[in-house]
Amino acid sequence: MVQTRRWKLSAVQRADMWNRWKAGQSLNAIGRALGKDKQVIHFLLARHGGIAPPVRRRSRRALTLAEREDISRGIASGCSMRVIAKGLKRAVSTVSREVARHGGRPLYRANEADQQAWESALRPKTCLLATHTKLRELVASKLILDWSPEQISGWLKQSYPDDESLRVSHETIYRTLFLQARGALKQELVRHLRSKRRIRRSRHSSIHGHSQGRIVDAISIRERPAEVEDRAIPGHWEGDLLRGARNSHVATLVERHSRFCMRVKVPGKDTATVVTALSQHVRELPVTLRRSLTWDRGLEMAQHKSFTMATDVQVYFCDPQSPWQRGSNENTNGLLRQYLPKKEDLSCYSQSDLDEIALRLNQRPRKTLGFQTPADRLQASVASTP
Repeated sequence: MVQTRRWKLSAVQRADMWNRWKAGQSLNAIGRALGKDKQVIHFLLARHGGIAPPVRRRSRRALTLAEREDISRGIASGCSMRVIAKGLKRAVSTVSREVARHGGRPLYRANEADQQAWESALRPKTCLLATHTKLRELVASKLILDWSPEQISGWLKQSYPDDESLRVSHETIYRTLFLQARGALKQELVRHLRSKRRIRRSRHSSIHGHSQGRIVDAISIRERPAEVEDRAIPGHWEGDLLRGARNSHVATLVERHSRFCMRVKVPGKDTATVVTALSQHVRELPVTLRRSLTWDRGLEMAQHKSFTMATDVQVYFCDPQSPWQRGSNENTNGLLRQYLPKKEDLSCYSQSDLDEIALRLNQRPRKTLGFQTPADRLQASVASTP
């Protein structure tokens, strides 16, 4: 009995819990507000995959508690079903079925009948992927390839333009994965999601940045040519240093026009090591793809002048603590974390391993490219560039 009370929340508390969760509050904060342990809050949220269940509403045609109380009083007064129905302005069959369904005239009680009707009215809608075998198999086959639900949804529209039955929103795929009670997609497929979460998090969850150092003679992003901003011309890159366990790092480069990415193995994060490794890779690119590089304020690019001399690529630096100014790189780094988790030692990966990961990302369709792949977009842009 004590265990049951420990987990139970009132309707008001449940609504408060979901409101706080959608506002981005942590499990600890929600638990403190409701007087519960954070494990209790996590359990209650995880039951629904972190997705707030819709608020239940009675049908306007259903009998109300007040009407059921009138039926109960009519029965106690010895009135016939026809008289009771006339007083309620309901069909006689509606009243007679109501009474018969809940014990007949001798056992009919308004409150009990109303509660039973509320519980029996709960009919979960069958999941789309549970009823459509071909669609389910297509979705599962792409999830195994690490495609995101949004990429799968966009790919289906392009690949089967004339088959309306092969349509599923990315939200439906996420809900089917997070709500395992639907039973359509295997739980093992969750590990193919980029975040590998089994619970939906709020878009308002806090994201904490980190401080940046100062670069001597850094050219501000505000001096960057307009052609870089509109992404019309290929050859402008964004870069960053991705960190792993044991002070290991991997350099990342993303081409702004096509979102094509490269991964560069770096033995250390000192500026000489990073600049040397980046210069070697960038020099292998065609001249038309070597125009500019936008970096954050990390001291690993302190020798940016040496990089420019070696590659003829001008380096521009973002404002301090402004990662959104390298949005393509930040987004791609998030995709990369699916393969290179934060707590993993990145020094264990060879350059060929990093090239294989980059190939996977470059062959995945992107929504921002109209569900083309970065590899196809880059190849097309290079072919059309004089």
